[in-house]
Parts: sequence; structure tokens; C-alpha cells
Amino acid sequence: MKIGCPKEIKPQEFRVGMTPDAAREAIAHGHEVMIETNAGTGAGFPDADYTAVGAKIIATAAEVFAAADMIVKVKEPQAGERKMLRKGQILFTYLHLAPDMAQTKDLIASGATCIAYETVTDDRGGLPLLAPMSEVAGRLAPQVGAWTLQKANGGRGVLLGGVPGVMPAKVLVIGGGVVGTQAAKVAAGMGADVTVLDRSLARLRYLDDVFGGLFKNGYASAGNTITLAREADMIIGAVLIPGAAAPKLISKAQLKELKPGAALVDVAIDQGGCFETSKATTHQDPIYEVDGIMHYCVANMPGAVARTSTQALGNATMPFMLALANKGWKKACADDKHLLAGLNVHAGHITYEAVGVALGLPFISSADALKM
Repeated sequence: MKIGCPKEIKPQEFRVGMTPDAAREAIAHGHEVMIETNAGTGAGFPDADYTAVGAKIIATAAEVFAAADMIVKVKEPQAGERKMLRKGQILFTYLHLAPDMAQTKDLIASGATCIAYETVTDDRGGLPLLAPMSEVAGRLAPQVGAWTLQKANGGRGVLLGGVPGVMPAKVLVIGGGVVGTQAAKVAAGMGADVTVLDRSLARLRYLDDVFGGLFKNGYASAGNTITLAREADMIIGAVLIPGAAAPKLISKAQLKELKPGAALVDVAIDQGGCFETSKATTHQDPIYEVDGIMHYCVANMPGAVARTSTQALGNATMPFMLALANKGWKKACADDKHLLAGLNVHAGHITYEAVGVALGLPFISSADALKM
């Protein structure tokens, strides 16, 4: 199979879809790997690292898309990239379709087979291709939130860990999954007073057993959420419904109940955001203010630490990428129900229910897609 990896073109996105190690593995399995020139430079992988393992360096994205049987990326294809997709081609990347009608319609029109990292599952009910970036984003969230809280950036002017004689900042993390757990660990490590909310009692028990001495936890009822939000200096939104739009946890009307200059860090912005007033921002212009509350809503947070993120993502995606290349998408998905769960669009049809429901568009089952 011809596997193509174009350079990411989303603003301030420095990650790359294939590491040299992943390219080496694919080539060892008999596949041809094409890397757009300078695709890996932002993550610290120059073209020479790819040619050293046998990959071909291609001058333009258009040539990569035209020649490749499978496109491997990091972020969802941008409008210009979507025009280069074709019927029968495999796209393997993050998609986050539920809040993105334009992308969804373009992928349907392309006829391509689109497999989303974020909905691939595992035997434990986890999301193994989302988890590494969730870990990175979770660990980044208190760091960027602390920066947002600085007075020069419009924040409350509160130091997360306080100092002797001055209480630490209060951090509320809504969602106790991978993102929330990592965010709570780092925020607590920075000295903050941290509370994690979740609706799963089993998850809360786990957090209490493992981290009971490090941070507190509570049930994420609407009343408990706003009560604790009023006291918080920083609120980290970390709720995920796989493949679906994120629920709105704090409304615009409730902003007036929060502390002036409080920071909202929305790690779920790729899925539409946890807060009603969230809108996607970039690393170049990451924060904005609504009713005195500072919002940090960068849609590709892990791109800020591109080398770490690329290596972590590459480790997770490589086995699935090889399965798709070795077997073709249909046999690979038929053999692995977890990879099949990643199928979001195929041959002009939405194949993931949560996406169809979120956008009000017709959909078919992934099992039916295998029969096509």
C-alpha cells in the first residue's frame, strides 16, 4: 500500500502524522511511505530522518494526496485538503465531526473511507488513540490555565500554589476521565486546591482510592457544579462523550456568578466545547474574555509540545495503521471491532451514530458499511 503523510496546515500545528519509526515499520512490512517535505520539522524530525529509513520525500501535499492509498494525519483535514480526497482512499486521523457540519459534508462528498482516531476503542472501554493526546492536553491544562490567570493576561492575578500565608488557587476539574485525572494531578502538584467532578460513582471511587490524598472529588450534579464553580479560580472542562458533541456545563448566564477574572480552560473544544461561551482559538491568539471571565479554548493544545505529542500518538496509532495497510480497511475492521468503531464516514455515508445524531444527518451502521 502507498501511505502518505502530508504536512499539517492547521494554524500552529507542529505535530506530524507519522514518526520515522512508524515509517520504518510500514516499509518493513512492504509498504511505500511518502512524506511531504518538512512535514516532521516542527516535531523535530527533519526530512533526513525519514529518508534514512527508506521513506520518499514528496514536494507538495497535492502529490501526496494524489498518489497515496491511505492518508495518515494528526488533525482533521482542512477545507483545501478535503478537496484532494477521493473515492476509495483511506483517511486515518482525528476528525471530531460532531460539531463540524462543513467537514462532515465534504468527507461524505469525497467518497473516502474516514477512520477517526478518537472513536477507536479497546477491550477496557477506553479510547486508546485519544488517550495519549488526552494525557498531554490534561497535563497542559493547568499550565496554560495558570498563565491565563496572570493579571497581564486578564486573569485574577492568582498564583496557583499560593505562598506561605496566602491560600492556593481553587481549581475545579469537570470530568474525571483521562484528561481530568491528568489535569488534577498536575494542578495539585503545582500546589492548587483541586476538586474533580464526575457522574460515574465507580470512577469517583477509583479517584478516591488512588488520589484521595492529592485532590478531592464530588458528584457532577448541576447544583454541585455551579456551587463549586462560584468558588473556583480556574475551571477545566474535561467531559467527553465519544464521537458526540460535548455537553454544555456552564451557561453564559452563569458566568456572572463566577469570580471576576476566573479562567475557563476548555479541553473539549474539539467536540464543540464544555462551556456555552466557548469558541475555538489558536496558539497564536489563545484567550478571550466574556463577561469578565477568561477563556482558553485552543483546539489543538498538544501541538504546543509537538515532539512529545507526536511520539506519544505514533506509539498508539502504529499498530492500527499497519493493520489497515497490511489488510486493507475492510478486512482490518472486520477482524477488529475496536478499529471498526473508528469508522465515521464511508463511501458517502456517515457510519457513526453519534455524529449523525449530533448533526441531524442520516447514518448507517459500521456493520452495514462493511457489506458495501
